[in-house]
Amino acid sequence: MKKIFILDTNILLSDPRSIFQFDDNDVVVPISVIEEIDTFKKDSSENGRNAREVSRILDRLRAKGTLSHGVQLFEDREDSGKLFVYLGQSMTILPELLADSTDNHILAIALTMQKQVGDPKKVKIVTKDSNLRIKADAFGIGAEDFEADKVSVDEFYTGVLRLSVPAALISEMYAKREVIIKGQAFAPNQFVVLSDDKDPAQTVLGIYNGDLERVVMLDIPRESVWGIYPRNLEQSCALAALLDDNIKLVTLSGGAGTGKTLMAIAAGLAKSTDEDVYQKLLVARPIFPLGKDLGFLPGDLDEKLNPWMQPIFDSLDFLLSGGAPSKQKRLNRSYQELITQGMLAVEPLTYIRGRSLPNQYFVVDESQNLTPHEIKTILTRAGEGTKIVLTGDPYQIDNPYIDSTNNGLTYVIERFKHTKIAAHVTLQHGERSDLATLAAELM
Repeated sequence: MKKIFILDTNILLSDPRSIFQFDDNDVVVPISVIEEIDTFKKDSSENGRNAREVSRILDRLRAKGTLSHGVQLFEDREDSGKLFVYLGQSMTILPELLADSTDNHILAIALTMQKQVGDPKKVKIVTKDSNLRIKADAFGIGAEDFEADKVSVDEFYTGVLRLSVPAALISEMYAKREVIIKGQAFAPNQFVVLSDDKDPAQTVLGIYNGDLERVVMLDIPRESVWGIYPRNLEQSCALAALLDDNIKLVTLSGGAGTGKTLMAIAAGLAKSTDEDVYQKLLVARPIFPLGKDLGFLPGDLDEKLNPWMQPIFDSLDFLLSGGAPSKQKRLNRSYQELITQGMLAVEPLTYIRGRSLPNQYFVVDESQNLTPHEIKTILTRAGEGTKIVLTGDPYQIDNPYIDSTNNGLTYVIERFKHTKIAAHVTLQHGERSDLATLAAELM
């Protein structure tokens, strides 16, 4: 039986095409939601772009008929669901809910439609606003978040698989540097830890080669990468992926102090300045404050951006000093010299739209604060020969419109895990300091 889904403003602003994600059920967009979207249309932010796209989609659908009477969402389906723009002129339930509040207007529409269809279970509100879901529950109205853009927390892909195997298989790996493991499904570029089923201390690390359809022994870098050595198994996997030119997209997730950004920048410096594989190392991050925003900042563009980019500059200073501030700068260079020579660029993501970035090692830090659409915009900027690295902690999000299950980083990890040009590693262990590790675990 068809259901009726009433969409909140935040659903349309997060995904303008969400109205097409409800199969053959009917979709209702309240007129108050249309009015609220209209207030975002002039914004230059992602919300503004999405608001304009919503208006364009609704305008195209309007050409098929009257939205207030319902317009078919899919022309090629006989039993297509319809889109309704609900005016609310026939509502008689709880007039006090019709106050100047979009949430209350949505609740009143849901209560009215429950009476009209005669089955409360057929009417649902779809919203990212937890408070509206709580209100809806109090009125006996079904309410849920938009699930099409979510990844289950229990199903997060870690990129590293641990297998217990016979000792003979480990011996074969050391002898031939590759093994075929039957009866086990692997993702391309998935890292595999093989341990002896009789002696778990005996292990070997490999990576699944999708072309050869076998696990190949992983070559862990024995020399430091700009003074950086991997300190645990996951960091070894991450560094191998960062240095592999055949892997064009690397995603690194993990908590604070696990080394995501530092390793990504170190690998980028090695590939662009030492090996000349890439023309430039480009490091970018979204601008989201922790805590209350500082407001207007004086100075030119570089001076305004410096506080936001400081975490990246800290990592660069650490790498260029050989890991200790008291030591001489590596090769007597500073990051300002690398910037002047055109070998390094540190930028915000604000102006990325419309650019083409060929032959660059592109690191996007704090990518968990980006929406899936913003991540798509970044990935489609990649020109010939460009490698993109996305780093972030899905559980440390400052963007109020996304969460750990629907942010851009987890979205990319899930969508690209079966492709041969991508690799992912979830870093488990903090290596910044004992204090930082304990803080991450205990607080």
